[in-house]
Amino acid sequence: MMSKNKKIVMGLGLAAVAFVIMMFSTMPSAGSKEITIADLSENGSKYEGDYIMTQGLLNKESVQWDADKLELRFELYEEGQGTLQVFHKGIKPDNFSEDVIVLVEGFIQKDGVFEAEKVQTKCPTKYEGEDMENYDTEMHKEMYKNDKSE
Repeated sequence: MMSKNKKIVMGLGLAAVAFVIMMFSTMPSAGSKEITIADLSENGSKYEGDYIMTQGLLNKESVQWDADKLELRFELYEEGQGTLQVFHKGIKPDNFSEDVIVLVEGFIQKDGVFEAEKVQTKCPTKYEGEDMENYDTEMHKEMYKNDKSE
């Protein structure tokens, strides 16, 4: 027969586990789908309302940064596969340069613009301590192709 204290501890333990499960299942990224830019370009409306993660190469010429409003607009592309217009309300990543691989998470809108809740450049730790003048765009393109082929 269990003592009253053991029953209370077990009840609190079960409540804690249920709380943790509930927290993780309600986070938007828990149910995110990884969709390619090509698929979003062709079938964007199919994914409206879904939390999506995608990645592509940054077109630096397209970057529009409004520091006062914290609004960032840019275009991601996949060579020969299509482009994706992205809007993000938040901070611009430091190493936002030509052909860097960018991962975005968020929702595709009716007008085809991807509203990103999260913007992240890939492998930023590889460039810590490196001068941006030494940045190798071809290496990033090759990394992106290798990621897609895996």
